[in-house]
Amino acid sequence: MLSRIGNMFRVPDLRNKILFTLFALGLYRLGSFIPAPGIDTLAVQQLRETSEQQGGILAYVQLFSGGGLTTFAIFALGVLPYITASIIMQVLGVVVPRIEQWQQQGAVGQRKITQWTRYLTIAIAVIQSTSFSFLFGRASGTAAGNGILLLPKFNVWTVLLVVLTLTAGTALVMWMGELITQKGIGNGMSLIIFASIVSQFPAQFSTLYTNEGVIAILAFSIILTISLVGIVFVENGQRRIPVNFAKRVVGRKMYGGQSTYIPLKVNQSGVIPIIFASSVLYLPNLIAVALPDTSWGNGIRNFVDQNLVDPSAVLYLIVFGFMIVGFAYFYTAITFDPAKQADTIRKQGGFIPGIRPGPQTEHYLARILTRITLPGALFIAAVALLPNLIMRALGFNLDAGHGGGLGAAGFGFIGISILIAVGVALETMKQIDSQLMMRNYEGFLAKSK
Repeated sequence: MLSRIGNMFRVPDLRNKILFTLFALGLYRLGSFIPAPGIDTLAVQQLRETSEQQGGILAYVQLFSGGGLTTFAIFALGVLPYITASIIMQVLGVVVPRIEQWQQQGAVGQRKITQWTRYLTIAIAVIQSTSFSFLFGRASGTAAGNGILLLPKFNVWTVLLVVLTLTAGTALVMWMGELITQKGIGNGMSLIIFASIVSQFPAQFSTLYTNEGVIAILAFSIILTISLVGIVFVENGQRRIPVNFAKRVVGRKMYGGQSTYIPLKVNQSGVIPIIFASSVLYLPNLIAVALPDTSWGNGIRNFVDQNLVDPSAVLYLIVFGFMIVGFAYFYTAITFDPAKQADTIRKQGGFIPGIRPGPQTEHYLARILTRITLPGALFIAAVALLPNLIMRALGFNLDAGHGGGLGAAGFGFIGISILIAVGVALETMKQIDSQLMMRNYEGFLAKSK
């Protein structure tokens, strides 16, 4: 293993890419601790302690900001606006003909989609930063940390300054992610998410050890190891559909006669269904916060807090699980169209052995895709829900607000965090591996003799 690590730094080009990536990620983490102007730093400390005691939308945004939200830093929004914008553009590609044409134009169309994704990211960042400014400035809701006032001088100019700072921070994060993709190694946005998630692991382990002891650490380590093995196994699992190409003679040359395959991943949609489901599931929380302080308003708030925010609530588990499975099928249908794939195979003179080209190939691909999507969707739903349930079943207190446990914000998304982190790590290591193999070095993923 040490020799393989040394191989990465023997290649000057690869070494420069890795160092550039680490430098950019270091700058991102630094920006996650620089507070925006006009923020009360004492109130920031109270908000950080409160966020460890409650879940909800605060914990969800925390997952993708790497702790930047509780410090109201210049990178407080993290990559969440860009993720939302990318998902919206992919969904619009199905219903908007112009975007669908861009998707079929190759590199030229991709540049147009990227440009509009940037515009949409800035618009979403403006909306989110304005919402959080009012949420934390007026201190009028449970989502704001039970009345914590971060903006002591709450006026138009202060809000504009905070919105401008957070939006500029989002644009800077987006630019850094694109730079990592171009000049570094791996996907820049994915690595920024990876850095945000991994940066919270030490604090979570420390809190778990302080409140629950060594046994909890051992139990959590076992669950973590089993989850890692399962995630790696499923992420690499795929159904390979063979495709043969008929021979054809053009002039004096013969073309075709080759065989290849279509790789259909078991988890075709990745972690996107969890992000979709989490976003939709916390909409009731945002709506409940805005309700008036009346008997019916408090009743709805209590119902939402007890059933749609608590990760251990039965209704939360049922709704979250079904939404993950549903969004997995939805996103898979967007990213892989059996009709287009069958048409492409037919135009290239290919066929699946035993299946006629055209509608029969389309139906065959759709049937295979439906079958392999179900276990993948059930798996990511289990990864998102089971770690929390297992730790609670073992008797460990995970509610920081009820006796000093780890807290919903610290542990409620641990399964999601592991899934995202492992997926990004695997993709990055595959890129490093391919760079090493091109230069006749043994890669990390290469089998030892």
